[in-house]
Amino acid sequence: MNRTGSFDWDLDTGTIDVDRSGLLVFGLAPDDTYDGRPVSLIARLAPEERAKLEEVVRQAVTSGEVSYTAHFPIPQDDGPPHWTHVQARILRSPDGRARRIVGVVRDTTAEVTRIAFVQELERRREVQTNIVERTTRALSRAVTVDDVTAALTGPGGLARLGADGLALGLVENGSLNIIALSGESLDVLNDFRVRRLDRGLPLAEAVLSGRPRFVSSFSTLGQDYPELAPYLARLPFRAACYLPLVAQARSLGGMALYYRGRTSFNADERNLALGLAAIVAQSLQRAILFDEERELATGLQATMLPRRIPEITGGEIAVRYHAAWSGRQVGGDWYDVIPLPRGRVGIVVGDVQGHDTHAAAIMGQLRIALRAYAGEGHAPSTVLARASRFLAELDTNRFATCTYAQVDLGSGTLRAVRAGHLGPLIRHTDGRVGQPKLRGGLPLGLATAFGDEEFPETRLDLVPGETLVLCTDGLVEQPGSDIETGLTALSEAISSGPPQAEALADHLSERLWERWGSGDDVALLVLRRSPDPGTVRAPRIHQYIHQADPQGLSDARAAVGQALRDWGMEELADDAELLTGELLVNVLLHTEGGAVLTLEVLPEPVRRVRLSVQDRSSAWPRRRTPGEAATSGRGLLLLDALASRWGVEPRGEGKAVWCEIGPVAVTAGSAVNGS
Repeated sequence: MNRTGSFDWDLDTGTIDVDRSGLLVFGLAPDDTYDGRPVSLIARLAPEERAKLEEVVRQAVTSGEVSYTAHFPIPQDDGPPHWTHVQARILRSPDGRARRIVGVVRDTTAEVTRIAFVQELERRREVQTNIVERTTRALSRAVTVDDVTAALTGPGGLARLGADGLALGLVENGSLNIIALSGESLDVLNDFRVRRLDRGLPLAEAVLSGRPRFVSSFSTLGQDYPELAPYLARLPFRAACYLPLVAQARSLGGMALYYRGRTSFNADERNLALGLAAIVAQSLQRAILFDEERELATGLQATMLPRRIPEITGGEIAVRYHAAWSGRQVGGDWYDVIPLPRGRVGIVVGDVQGHDTHAAAIMGQLRIALRAYAGEGHAPSTVLARASRFLAELDTNRFATCTYAQVDLGSGTLRAVRAGHLGPLIRHTDGRVGQPKLRGGLPLGLATAFGDEEFPETRLDLVPGETLVLCTDGLVEQPGSDIETGLTALSEAISSGPPQAEALADHLSERLWERWGSGDDVALLVLRRSPDPGTVRAPRIHQYIHQADPQGLSDARAAVGQALRDWGMEELADDAELLTGELLVNVLLHTEGGAVLTLEVLPEPVRRVRLSVQDRSSAWPRRRTPGEAATSGRGLLLLDALASRWGVEPRGEGKAVWCEIGPVAVTAGSAVNGS
């Protein structure tokens, strides 16, 4: 009754006695046909199973073991094999020789079938659990609707869903808009991407009724939806499920999952599909809300920023604003370009504390106030002092940082001030990028609260072709890294970028903001002074040498020599390099500030080279008579010896020392004011 029998195997005679139940377990009829031989008992076994059983017995007998077990299938003529379990004991003589083997044999088919069923059930549950977990994990990182569709249709998306195809639609203004199609041949459904919401298609019907539909035959689907019938033959699927996407009693749209190998849906598979639809619906609801709030916030931010940037003479300006990708609210970053009297222009980049609509509103008020103060013609230090006072009077408990500069592109002069903000970066004509030291004051608002409204001005010079870059910290801050790392990366990006302002602004946005600045707002302003290359017959270069840059003097000498060689005047290169060093050393040692070097070829009829070094000092060079042991004082003597002419001219707040060298000598001694 319990499908268990016994056997007694005499190893001396080689016969095995099996009772009636045992024979039934081995698949033999309990009659006189069994001859007692072991080989007859296991004749129905497959050769590989027979070999494994014989090896188990041989190993147990020869190794001195007292028992063994074996589990093997016995093929049947009319169905699947029966599983058999043997448990035997080896009886030995006093000398250890095996004499008999006795044991029981049991039919375990029911147990194996149950175990297989349980294992298959566990496997299916594990698969379903993995589908839910992987889909939930992928959608948990989705913020926007585009993120949701990317998670469902991107690499591994269909595998996570356990499907071979996907269609995702959203309800918008009475229409069902298919926003995602993924899977082989599903592009044939492009004709239905935008369609009025009616019952002519299965997905639309699922959305309208709020009930899922599971389809095991595409032929019946074509009968129910004739409009879809011509397309079904081009789809390599056998089954599909159409699921409504509902979140908080609101119908968002529908999702269709397509399958190649499936022809039916059991209860577990239907529940899994409904669970996936619920997960997708919740993610879409969250993403739609995010997109709506973000559109509102960025729209508010856009209204606070200047609608257009005024055109300027003598240069080009490019501005960029990028809202943060993470978070629903905008920040208080801003930029502005302000026309000023006497052809000057004011530029500003700043950041109000906080990332919310309140910060954006304060930014709008502060931008307008700062623009008004600048437009009145006040000095940069006064503009920031008044702006700080204005922000403090708003009583918002917010502060702001900014950098503001008045620029005269005609002369290249900048007067810059800084209120707790990043200083500018300057890209020189040779591609090097410098970070001039701007003395700074406290952030706006805090400066007034602490009674320290001092914002010292720093003068900078832009030579033709140089570019100034202002930005907020979102462009240089990388989570977990020092800001100096970001500034270094910004300098490298500026140096490697294109020279034009618009192209450079795009380059910086692509290289930096999209890499690590997406967590914060970014305001960026790029100002380039128009280059002055001269003409083909009379070329010209300009270069600014910082006083604190020890390498600048060597670079300037090399640039002069290389330029003359490029222009076919290499016979003048050595003299020009020597004079460049003398003129620049005089400025860098005896004045405060840097110098602007200009090298140009004077046009014909007399083709010669003119060097000019401009500084901010009003003190003119004077001739000295150095002694034999003197280490300085010979600069003007070198000018007399090497230059055809030289002189000094007043330039704004400073002067320019110039000299001319060329193949045609001009009879003129050392001169001042262009003798």
